[in-house]
Amino acid sequence: MGLTGGLMGAVFGNGGAILRETAEVFRENAENAAERQANAGAAALAQYAAEFERHERRGRFDLFMDGVNRLPRPALALGTLGLFVAAMVDPVWFGSRMSGLALVPEPLWWLLGAVVSFYFGARHQLKGQEFQRSIAQTIARAPVVAREIDAVMPDRRVPSDKKPSDNAALDEWRAELGR
Repeated sequence: MGLTGGLMGAVFGNGGAILRETAEVFRENAENAAERQANAGAAALAQYAAEFERHERRGRFDLFMDGVNRLPRPALALGTLGLFVAAMVDPVWFGSRMSGLALVPEPLWWLLGAVVSFYFGARHQLKGQEFQRSIAQTIARAPVVAREIDAVMPDRRVPSDKKPSDNAALDEWRAELGR
């Protein structure tokens, strides 16, 4: 055993450390890669949540401006319906107003279209970012919720709606797990 043990000790070193280090030159350590990936994901979520955290602290002016920003869409919708009502109630008055609109130069219509498009586009982007922030916060809280559920119900079993398979060993293993 002396020569064989010495040879094996030289090849495998301290618990196979030399062989493991040599293998890691050619193939990435899966456990370390998974840990790095989990750390990178957690860091990205934390950065994303911190980026939008400042929007949570809103003052009276911000709340007032948010209320003002909610006015244009209902005003446009109600104004359009009002135009139909005005056309039916007093067609002469409506016709004179529409004749006035016909005199507005085309570049001014383009400018109005650009202003309205930018307003609604910016509003859409803001709402999209708020939605993404809320999703990031929910995802960031998921591990905490899972830990709390495990603390309250440590021996909970995940229900499985799997039918028995053709693999008896797999069925036995599932039965041992209580699934």
